[in-house]
Amino acid sequence: MSTIVRPYGDMTGDGMVQTSFTLPIPHDKKAEGAALQLAAKMGLDPAMLVHAKQMGEGFTFFVVYGRVNHLVELDKVQVVERDFPLLTAKEVNTLVKKKLRRKLSVVGACIGTDAHTVGIDAILNVKGIAGEKGLEYYRELKVVNLGAQVTVPDLVEAARKEKADAVLVSQVVTQRDAHLHNTREMTAAFREALPAHKRPLLIVGGPRFDELMADELGVDRIFGRGTTPREVASFLVHKIIEKGSEKK
Repeated sequence: MSTIVRPYGDMTGDGMVQTSFTLPIPHDKKAEGAALQLAAKMGLDPAMLVHAKQMGEGFTFFVVYGRVNHLVELDKVQVVERDFPLLTAKEVNTLVKKKLRRKLSVVGACIGTDAHTVGIDAILNVKGIAGEKGLEYYRELKVVNLGAQVTVPDLVEAARKEKADAVLVSQVVTQRDAHLHNTREMTAAFREALPAHKRPLLIVGGPRFDELMADELGVDRIFGRGTTPREVASFLVHKIIEKGSEKK
């Protein structure tokens, strides 16, 4: 298998890509020309405008299509591979009961001003997502979902009260890197509030996180788009049992 690939549009290796963006100008012929100019500066040659629509007063949304000369070097791509076995709900419950001999405690929330609970609910709520039950379905897991717009101090206090093994935080709002600022505030608060051996696993998730930034942000794991409850449950069991982090 080749380690060098090019984008595919109409024919293999033709380098054709499609991208979209918004410019803060009303829709007219000059706006379309501006969109093509931007596409050319982005490296699309030739660039074709395939869609333009005014989005409110003074803004236009564009879709452009064109060829790029850039190559993808697969052997230089860095990702976070799953380094733990993917377990069934029955296997998770069995391991928790056998190894921890108590319920595994999980606290989840959306922190800061983030009011988007779809992500955290998909992982925690029993209804789950895409046919998978959420962590509330696992009988050996004790789940507390704090909901939206939870302050960091309240999250730390809830984790302490519940003797949490893990804290799951979802961040969807990313304007001005709010997800990064909130995560750093959270990790700093837990470091200050609890000694290392009593600190829960800190896990964050959201569509704009870079999974390679876990160490930089001070968390144990970052889960991106498409993560399932089963993946999270499997990671929790793997990491907590691996670390031997039973609460006394």
